[in-house]
Amino acid sequence: MIGQKLFEEVSAKVSETIANSPAKDVEKNVKAMLGSAFNRMDLITREEFDIQQQVLIKTRTKLAELEERVAKLEASLSASAEPAQAAQQTDTSSEG
Repeated sequence: MIGQKLFEEVSAKVSETIANSPAKDVEKNVKAMLGSAFNRMDLITREEFDIQQQVLIKTRTKLAELEERVAKLEASLSASAEPAQAAQQTDTSSEG
């Protein structure tokens, strides 16, 4: 019980001493310098990153769907073109 109270008192005194010491000013200055450096680096927040990541996932999904549709359309176009080509070849060979 006494040990706990003594620990709390010492902890409070240390916190008070640090708050009133030049170390607190140094901490503030370092934080300000880092903040300024980060602003110049044009960094984004985690939230902005996550949003862009979701947009990219949706875009990739849509691209895959569109590629699949194009492949099906090309296949159906070539399938319908083959009988027409065969009919043209038959017509030209019977004419000659």
